[in-house]
Amino acid sequence: MTFPEFIVFLISIVAGVIGQFFLKSGAAKLGAVTASNFFSHVVKIVTIPELIFGLAFYGGAAVLYILLLTRINLSVLAPAVALQYVFSVLMGHFIFGEAVPLIRIFGIAFIICGVVMLISKN
Repeated sequence: MTFPEFIVFLISIVAGVIGQFFLKSGAAKLGAVTASNFFSHVVKIVTIPELIFGLAFYGGAAVLYILLLTRINLSVLAPAVALQYVFSVLMGHFIFGEAVPLIRIFGIAFIICGVVMLISKN
């Protein structure tokens, strides 16, 4: 992965994480989905700005991912997107107050090591 490709990759990751933030924030406004309110919740998705922003950021991340696929092997790029998991766990903890047990911290460390190994040159 060249440096410009790496920058586009990071922008894609950040856009995906921002999308997750907005989707989580919008989902909190939406409330819990049950069998009786499923259809009304689906309709309400288009009325909650955070959900629209979240979908837009996810869409932007997907476009960048597609562009990267024209230059980078799928066997490298797809697993490297796992960095979103790392940032999602950090965001869940620091923004939404979610607990991060020690075993999850080890999992994050393994993901980071794996991504570094994937994107490094042979």
